[in-house]
Amino acid sequence: MRLDRTNTGVLGRWWWTVDRLNLFALIVLVGVGLILVMAGSPPVAKRLDLPPFYFVHRHEVFLLLGVCVMLVVSMLPAVAIRRLAVLGFCVSLGLMALVPFFGVQTKGAHRWVDIMGISIQPSEFMKPCFAVVMAWVCAENHRRVAFPGYRIAIGLYLLVAALLLIQPDIGMTLTVTVMWAIQLFLAGLPFVWVFIMVVMGIAGLFGAYHVFPHVAKRINSFLDPSAGDNYQISRSLEAFRNGGLLGRGPGEGEIKQFLPDSHTDFIFAVAGEEFGVIACLIIVGLFAFIVLRGLTRVRHENDLFVVLAVAGVLTQFGIQSIINMGVAVNLFPAKGMTLPFLSYGGSSVVAIALGMGIMLALTRRKYGQQK
Repeated sequence: MRLDRTNTGVLGRWWWTVDRLNLFALIVLVGVGLILVMAGSPPVAKRLDLPPFYFVHRHEVFLLLGVCVMLVVSMLPAVAIRRLAVLGFCVSLGLMALVPFFGVQTKGAHRWVDIMGISIQPSEFMKPCFAVVMAWVCAENHRRVAFPGYRIAIGLYLLVAALLLIQPDIGMTLTVTVMWAIQLFLAGLPFVWVFIMVVMGIAGLFGAYHVFPHVAKRINSFLDPSAGDNYQISRSLEAFRNGGLLGRGPGEGEIKQFLPDSHTDFIFAVAGEEFGVIACLIIVGLFAFIVLRGLTRVRHENDLFVVLAVAGVLTQFGIQSIINMGVAVNLFPAKGMTLPFLSYGGSSVVAIALGMGIMLALTRRKYGQQK
């Protein structure tokens, strides 16, 4: 089967309209993630008395499933994306409502629910779906004068934030809040309301500090290292110092032997020690390229829904990447947030792939249109 411009089938049309550069960057990121999990997870498996490549084999399955989801979703039209997002958002909200009662507790939080023996984190799938639903609501607000778009948007956000805070998951609440605010700003929300949202966001951070003890502990430890447990941050910084510019070499890292979350939250530290600062800068460049390339593709888009949906999923992708890498180099307080496609994970990998599939679908050119 040829993928030249004479192929007018579904696959041919997809190939000549999808953003192949961003698709290639995402595939490279997936490959880098597999290498880093192979490097960082065996010591963790050993400490848990599991087979050395236990996490590697599971991550391979998650990545394969994620890539399949991303490719299939990237072939869907905008109407199908909206319907998929609405369905996914409703199901995710329903599962999130059940998490406090039937969820599995991990590190003091209820974020997971078991379905037929499979652990799922519903909030991860809620994020990309919420971005698309928000885009649709805001676009309808502009298309129909009588449509109460902003009121629906505020109501949905309050519902999502409440369910996240019950778990509690402050990091994801922050990510969703920033995405929601950016989408409303791009949708034309008056500046006075933007200012009010900024003030409310700052007030919310102060409130989280006083209401949630673990948030206060992490912020205090960040501001004053002697005030709390900074073991993982200290080991992470040591890993970057050991790696230098070119790294110690694949498999030669030592800090991962003592870093509890070397395969998840601190996978970037493993990259720093074994492959060096230059490799880390390449990883940062990949994330930046994906975000900027996606936003560039919609800069002349006339469909407000497409602009807002792409901006929403890319905001989530970018913020999650910045927070994870920032924590690893002690720029932000510690937060249990994975690095997209690089950290070991199940729900997070598939959900991020869903978001990137949505981005690829909505940034496709019309068939025959010049780039």
